[in-house]
Amino acid sequence: MEISSKPVGLPILITLAAFVVVVAGVRAAEAVVVPFLLSVFIAIISAPALQWLEIKRVPRWLAMFIVLGGIIVVFTLLSILIGSSVKGFSEDLPYYQQRLSGLLAQFNAWVGLHGGSVSTDTMISYINPGAAMQLVADMLNGLGSVFGNIFLILLTVVFILFEASSVPRKLRAGLPNADKSLGVFSAIANNVNRYLAIKTITSLATGSAVALALAVIGVDYPLLWGIIAFLFNYIPSIGSFIAAVPAILLALIQLGAGAAFIATAVYVVINVLIGNVAEPKLMGRQVGLSTLVVFLSMVFWGWVFGPVGMFLSVPLTMTAKLALESGPRTRWLAVLLGNDAVLHK
Repeated sequence: MEISSKPVGLPILITLAAFVVVVAGVRAAEAVVVPFLLSVFIAIISAPALQWLEIKRVPRWLAMFIVLGGIIVVFTLLSILIGSSVKGFSEDLPYYQQRLSGLLAQFNAWVGLHGGSVSTDTMISYINPGAAMQLVADMLNGLGSVFGNIFLILLTVVFILFEASSVPRKLRAGLPNADKSLGVFSAIANNVNRYLAIKTITSLATGSAVALALAVIGVDYPLLWGIIAFLFNYIPSIGSFIAAVPAILLALIQLGAGAAFIATAVYVVINVLIGNVAEPKLMGRQVGLSTLVVFLSMVFWGWVFGPVGMFLSVPLTMTAKLALESGPRTRWLAVLLGNDAVLHK
């Protein structure tokens, strides 16, 4: 009986080593990979609109021009609104800091009357709207630096959309089992497209509701907080929390504890109704990822690609899961990534 001299765990170690090398290489090439990823996802979102225009007998060049024009308009409006609001908030930040110091001094005096003692400087270090806003600003700046390559991104989107119609023919000509590969690509595109479409609708509803509610309460810059709620709703698990913190702190500083409580209640109600009720009904089993995997994927892709990775963590993980499902040797990994629904199929 011949005994293999090859260690049992060697293939696993080689696979893990290859994974580490690939991740390190991708992270090192972040400046190139991130715009390409954004181009791919923008192309996937834009493809249905382009196909619809072509079905309506709009010439392909004109349909492409209309779709790209819409993308440019959306990005331009977001850039203008975010830029002007962040600039105005930054200019008013010293006033808010002064208001905060006054409120904390009053609270410290109240604590002193009851026999306690709290350092105002220590409290400011824990309750600092500037630090909270800085976290949001850093993430927005990370997105802004990527969208600074908007010309490269749009150019890549154009090439992807033009080449998309010829990909099936190329795969059939070059692969022996092209129909299976086409099925995988089609499933990935459809799932990502549906997820991003539903997430965009729910994020738009969340941002609009937040902006309207904060405007009614009287919090400054409601449009900025609505846009931040819209953008950060794409980040799973912690996105809504990050978006809520600076707005609630501003409500506390500007209008007092009552307004801060109302603002907190607004965020909770909106996120429960939209994030926990409406969105799961619209998604159904479309995502197919466990809650733990969604959170860990946000951490992992955020580490690899920065803020853009956090925004695209779920689509990227969905893509990896569908790719793993296509192979019999890797299907068990896809099952581990999935939620309990896959066990009842």
